[in-house]
Amino acid sequence: MTSFGRSLRDQWYLDPDLTYLNHGTVGAPPKAVIAEQFRLIEEIERHPARFMLRELADTSGEATEPSRLRRAAAAVAPFVGVRADDLLFVENITTGANAVLRSFPFDAGDEIVVTSLGYGGVTLAAEYAARTNGCEIRTIELPGPGAAPHEYVERIEAGLGPKSRVLVVDHLAATAALVLPLREIAEVCHRNGTLVLADGAHVPGNIGLDIESLGVDWYTGNLHKWAWTPRSSGVLWAAPEQRAHLHPTVISWGLDHGLTAEFDLLGTRDPTAHLTAPFAIDLIHSHGEGAVMSYNHQLAWWSGQFLADAWDTPFTTPESMIGSMVTVQLPPRLGGTAADAERVRTELDRQRIEVPVAAGGDRLTLRVSAQVYCDRDDIELLAAAVTALA
Repeated sequence: MTSFGRSLRDQWYLDPDLTYLNHGTVGAPPKAVIAEQFRLIEEIERHPARFMLRELADTSGEATEPSRLRRAAAAVAPFVGVRADDLLFVENITTGANAVLRSFPFDAGDEIVVTSLGYGGVTLAAEYAARTNGCEIRTIELPGPGAAPHEYVERIEAGLGPKSRVLVVDHLAATAALVLPLREIAEVCHRNGTLVLADGAHVPGNIGLDIESLGVDWYTGNLHKWAWTPRSSGVLWAAPEQRAHLHPTVISWGLDHGLTAEFDLLGTRDPTAHLTAPFAIDLIHSHGEGAVMSYNHQLAWWSGQFLADAWDTPFTTPESMIGSMVTVQLPPRLGGTAADAERVRTELDRQRIEVPVAAGGDRLTLRVSAQVYCDRDDIELLAAAVTALA
């Protein structure tokens, strides 16, 4: 059985003198994954025209065997719980969300609903879609860490209106690090006649994922965060009834050749992150997918309790709402403004600790990402550093 913790650090390129507790932000692929990506780059450069024009994607619709991108999709699909033919590669979830929001046939007067826990870039995409379609934006205020799962469902149900056409909601909220009850949220939305676009940026590789069972209308997630895939690679899935009007944000040679062709044929780009995803997922499986997620979850759950005790701050988040990340309040004396958050983050950075700090509600919070190269020693070092600052 693999021994997780600091003993695995040499399998990553991370600075060995750095306490890295920010895996969730942009990911960090292992050395073996980067080596596989470079192998693919070298293979491309041996015959670029053949690889990019004839092997990468099906340019004719008459190929006798799957293209390289479709073979990669077939390998990734079981990991996220969809059929291979229904998995679309996107650069990241922001790209996936934009594809949905910018191609959906909104009517003037429709509402696009977002939440207070949503990722800022995706919320801006929703605002742009509303602006260009004559729609309204409605924001539903959701509780922060500490509330029970049913409270999020109830807030969303109460916040929907008769014109609420699409809800954009996180499956795992980025800053709050909360796993939301997405299936129950989708149920109350559909009872209202509202479609659901799920932002699963942090989900693949963080918690178990079976997209088709969630009952949402669209789902987009990143592979380059918790699935150990190189930057940048993500996936997009749409329910069958939402596919006819779905298009990528870049229209190119795949237009009118089917959905997978549209998303596979976006012009010349570097496809190696998508093509490396099967190798990265196989590497997770070699450590034991369940073992990886269990280790990360247990470290995150312990960290939340340990840090709150060390700093004498409240921590009441239900364990069911924690995956491989946890958000903890910092001591009040450290302040509560955005400037205070940046000051604390900068000071921790000087001490070679990388961890995001956020301000909200006149308090500061800190989000810890637990990954297999981390262990309790890293958390204890963080606790001591913050205590000294306070």
